[in-house]
Amino acid sequence: MGYEKNDILTVKIEDMSNDGEGIGKADGYTLFVKDAVIGDTVSCRITKAKKNYAYARLERILEPSLVRVEPRCKFHRQCGGCQIQAMDYRAQLAYKQNKVRNNLIRIGGFEAAYAEKIMEPIVGMEDCFHYRNKAQFPIGVDKQGNPAAGFYAGRTHDIIANTDCALGVEENKEILECILAYMKKYHVPAYQEKTGEGLVRHVLIRKGFDSGEIMVCLVLNEDREKKRDFLPEQDRLVGRLKEIRGMTSVSVSINTEQTNVIMGKEVYVIWGKRGITDTIHILETENFTRTGRGISFLISPLSFYQVNPVQTEKLYSLVSEYAGLGGTETVWDVYCGIGTISLFLAGAAKQVYGVEAVPQAVEDARENAARNGIGNVEFFVGKAEEVLPEKYEKEGVYAEVIVVDPPRKGCDAKVIAAMLQMRPERIVYVSCDSATLARDVRVLCDGGYEVSRVRGVDQFCHTVHVECVVLMSRVEK
Repeated sequence: MGYEKNDILTVKIEDMSNDGEGIGKADGYTLFVKDAVIGDTVSCRITKAKKNYAYARLERILEPSLVRVEPRCKFHRQCGGCQIQAMDYRAQLAYKQNKVRNNLIRIGGFEAAYAEKIMEPIVGMEDCFHYRNKAQFPIGVDKQGNPAAGFYAGRTHDIIANTDCALGVEENKEILECILAYMKKYHVPAYQEKTGEGLVRHVLIRKGFDSGEIMVCLVLNEDREKKRDFLPEQDRLVGRLKEIRGMTSVSVSINTEQTNVIMGKEVYVIWGKRGITDTIHILETENFTRTGRGISFLISPLSFYQVNPVQTEKLYSLVSEYAGLGGTETVWDVYCGIGTISLFLAGAAKQVYGVEAVPQAVEDARENAARNGIGNVEFFVGKAEEVLPEKYEKEGVYAEVIVVDPPRKGCDAKVIAAMLQMRPERIVYVSCDSATLARDVRVLCDGGYEVSRVRGVDQFCHTVHVECVVLMSRVEK
């Protein structure tokens, strides 16, 4: 039986997709229903029909699932940032555990029994709201012509006005309302994508959870790099922001490009320091209690830094445990960013080398090593697929352990080839996408390694994303 766009069907949701859509069947015809959760019986309207499946919009919940809860955020369905906020948190964790397992089986080609054997329980949070230390808010105009801040509606660039995201820190609301009031009072125009006109494009806010320090960076559509005053009545805005507890740095970033990239390449400090500091503590991993030791980091507006510091401590402590360092090993940290994992491991290793393609990140990594008095680390600027072979083949640099923490797209094929050539005893793979993780792990297994441990860490509560850490050991042949 064929179905068409706008047909309304009743379905029982039996499963959920990797993107968080509820999956149900009507006469064998598969429907992917946005905002439905496992166990719901719903009425849905088809938005896009294919031969064997269709995408549908939730019209009405006829019988709610036992794991359905009332979302804390009233914009949750429109925004699309918290795809599974309507699901009980324990069910969210089970969904993510199953997602990682299924990707290992379907994409990695592992037997189901083996996947079950190597997977450890996912690490969740006690408080799964207000966990993000970073937020980037687009600035636009509301229907009354007033400046507005919020988030883009799912798969659009239409701004949903909301200064109080349930995932962000509580200070975000005060900061945004301060900036919006300033813009309205002094007639500072918001950027408009369609015309390319307007001044304020985005507001970046970061907070150090350990330090309490806060930075604000306004992304501006104005090419005036050499001018001190980037904004009209700039001192009045800075004066108000300075009153907010914890405010440490106010800066601007110039971005005049017609692009989806938020930050410009250069940042100009207009008050305070060039960034904030924060500390990641080393935990005892069995029960995730603090040991008292920590690594302090300087974080600039352009720095990559994990957005959930509470879970990052757990994640990096697991990386340290999986690495199994005894003080005599040489470690390579590939895609090292500002050196977070490198410095975390340095206390238990003989030598750590980090490689990162972004020069500013490497500069930050070196500064972070110096500020913590860590001398057994060295950072290289360059592509990992070029640096690793060069250091191994030309200089004979060996590694007992390699840690990789690639972007969502996974490891470059040449990086995997270089790791296989170097043949470390252990590889610890940190991933924010279990699909590309499963793909890469299969290649490494085919190259002489076996997976012994896999564990998810819920870095992104209420979203479909899950961080993973995997331990691979070389199989002697």
